[in-house]
Amino acid sequence: MPSSLYGKSTAVVWTWLIGATLFAAGLLSLARISAAILIGALIAAIAVSASDGKLVVPAWPYRLAQALIGCLIARSLNVQNLHTILAQWPTFLLSVGTVIVFSALLGGLLARFDVLPGTTAVWGSAPGAASVMTLMSEAYGADVRMVAFMQFLRVAVVALCASLVSVLWAPHGPAPARDWFPALEGMPFAITLGVAMLGALASKLWDKPGSALLLPMLIMALLAGLADFPITLPPWLLALSYALLGWAIGARFTREIVLYTASAFGKVLASILTLVALCGGLAYVLHLATGMDPLTAYLATSPGGADSVAIIAASSSQVDLPFVTAMQTTRFLVVLVVGPALARFTARWSQRAG
Repeated sequence: MPSSLYGKSTAVVWTWLIGATLFAAGLLSLARISAAILIGALIAAIAVSASDGKLVVPAWPYRLAQALIGCLIARSLNVQNLHTILAQWPTFLLSVGTVIVFSALLGGLLARFDVLPGTTAVWGSAPGAASVMTLMSEAYGADVRMVAFMQFLRVAVVALCASLVSVLWAPHGPAPARDWFPALEGMPFAITLGVAMLGALASKLWDKPGSALLLPMLIMALLAGLADFPITLPPWLLALSYALLGWAIGARFTREIVLYTASAFGKVLASILTLVALCGGLAYVLHLATGMDPLTAYLATSPGGADSVAIIAASSSQVDLPFVTAMQTTRFLVVLVVGPALARFTARWSQRAG
């Protein structure tokens, strides 16, 4: 990456952006971080923007990418997960609530000590899907750049810790090969894409917080639940969506923001490691109280990076995969519902404490 892209043509800037994205995503993939494309695109866009490259991601593709992520979330809202949750609801209630309290307290402390503004600190600490929490934070007035920095740093740390724990506790098979261009059923794919496009259009007309994500998610969840509709999202389309999200967020970073992020790195990392340690303690309590195997308990309570955790869990024969997936999905949905109110409450608490 050159020291400055100031004055370079749009074609040159985008060439650098795509090349840097492929390079960064490739390195992250070698490290078996499942959010490699998203994080790689974010890193590349930050580098281009901080080098004074003029980078603008069009609004319509950005909204469509959000809508496709909403369809992806709807795919995890299945009957099997619901049965698992209902059968063990006290365990889910206690575990999910505890992790959310841990993250809110740590976010409040970051705000209390002026590391980050209150709402930004809470959304950045929220233990949900990183891309969704980042998008929701933007809709509710947080600094999306700092939230993205915190969320995706946590994804990397959690994925690394979960991988290490999995290797130490249980046999860990090789990562499955990914078919980027699988054969598709035309009608399910067309309907899925059509709902995403309509959701993106409706979100522009009905400009409410998170509508580009939530409208398609609700429609597809209803279709899947009531009509057993197969939500069809090929890997190549999700990869483009992840790249667009990463580019749109990373384009907002300036040199000043990058310097500020670097100055806050140590404290944010300490907060993330503390959250991982607290959730590890919760997993141990869950293991003692229920007799659940330690690896299942650890992966189920792991704070965020749900897709990374699911891939790690699926590669180990000793893990109760439905339980892990249901726990991660439940916590994400709870954070999605209570996140805005929790962010406001914690921000007010940190201001009073100060």
